[in-house]
Amino acid sequence: MKTITQTTTTTYEINRSKFIAHLTTPDNFKKLREELKVKHPKANHIVYALRELNEFAQIVENSSDDGEPKGSSGVPALNVLRGKELINVSLLIVRYFGGIKLGIGGLARAYGNATKKVVEEANLIEYIKEIDYSFSTPYNQIEKTLYNLKQLDITKFTRDFGVDRVDWTITTTQEKIDKLNIS
Repeated sequence: MKTITQTTTTTYEINRSKFIAHLTTPDNFKKLREELKVKHPKANHIVYALRELNEFAQIVENSSDDGEPKGSSGVPALNVLRGKELINVSLLIVRYFGGIKLGIGGLARAYGNATKKVVEEANLIEYIKEIDYSFSTPYNQIEKTLYNLKQLDITKFTRDFGVDRVDWTITTTQEKIDKLNIS
């Protein structure tokens, strides 16, 4: 499976209709959707498709046709995400109607092609499952722990400074947790 780390935007045009596709992370989805509604008030539709893993490692999917004929836009876009085996991604496609009706088949192809184009331009990376791991250290081990985290390229961590110890929570792969030298 593959995923992304940053938003990618492309434009696809067919028969004067314009499809502006945005591939982003799930945590940026709601914010980007609101921004697009404000930025494109004259757009006819803002279609979306989502694929992400929940806390039980199950793939959760959702899509919306946003007023397009049922099944003509959100599902074809979602099918491209499935076919490319993308996970933890959100897709928003803004459509401006060009005056020529595309038909249901034409809409499905157009939304699918817009999705393919934005996926091709996105910087895809291999998806690696990360988990949270918590541990404690005495104060005299803070520098050593920071050094170990840096050596393993673990950058997602929080610290809670208690009375006699520091409680750490890191987010990383199981492989890196196994290599972590906490003593």
